[in-house]
Amino acid sequence: MKPDGEPLFTRLRNPSTGEAALYLFNSSAQQLFEVKAFHEEYRSWFIGQTVQHDGRLLFATPMDPLFLVLFYLIKAEKEKGKFQPLDQVVIDSEFSSCTMLLQCGRVMDSLHHVIEEKEIGNKKFYKYSQEKTLKWLKKKVNQTVKVLKSNNVCVGGRVQSATFISGKQITDVKEDDYIRYAHGLISEYIPEDLSIELSKYLQLPELTSPEADPPLKKRKFSDAPVEAEEDYTKFNSSDLKNKKTTSKMSAAQKALAKVDKTGMKTMSAFFSAKPKATK
Repeated sequence: MKPDGEPLFTRLRNPSTGEAALYLFNSSAQQLFEVKAFHEEYRSWFIGQTVQHDGRLLFATPMDPLFLVLFYLIKAEKEKGKFQPLDQVVIDSEFSSCTMLLQCGRVMDSLHHVIEEKEIGNKKFYKYSQEKTLKWLKKKVNQTVKVLKSNNVCVGGRVQSATFISGKQITDVKEDDYIRYAHGLISEYIPEDLSIELSKYLQLPELTSPEADPPLKKRKFSDAPVEAEEDYTKFNSSDLKNKKTTSKMSAAQKALAKVDKTGMKTMSAFFSAKPKATK
């Protein structure tokens, strides 16, 4: 770990999958940031007189650390199902930096939203509460819906084409579309089984199967390197010739093809060697 007063990049468990992910604590360890990598094919950085082949661009976004603490509360509930001190709940032999989550002031201020609490003597004990958690998550969903509306974010059936400019005003978006979209965003930070319970709690109707649209190519946000999907060395000269013969003819080529070429010489005939005259 870095000395006090410096930001710290560290790996913690993704609260949705439980897998390792990159996060950033600020200098006072009071704020947590989620770190995402922006990928684009064939991108590099020029740094001084060198070329850095890893062309990723990292984004650090503030996030609520309670989501990461919630992962450990749910885990402790499944394993022991009893009240425990918080420092015995948020502990991980593989990700020792998880204890820093308890230093974030926001965690202790909002912990009551997801737990039941008991105090014995001067010590407090905590236990995961799904009922409280669902109420808290519903508030998160409602807050997200407000932001989506205020920023005119495209949701619903046309969400796949949200990155394209359209002259038509979208009028068929329903409130359920916003709630479902917000539910999907929140679900990226909670386990799958809790996401299912939240969907039921929000009383979201079952999705109907729309007509399949061709998938749009999206840029990837990830902390894994992007690998080439095709082996470009497999294309040889014969492949290129075949590709040329199968390509569409232009309008000029089509017109030329209709001309009667009887008695005409090819262009190459004017440049070839003349045959020797026989004696």
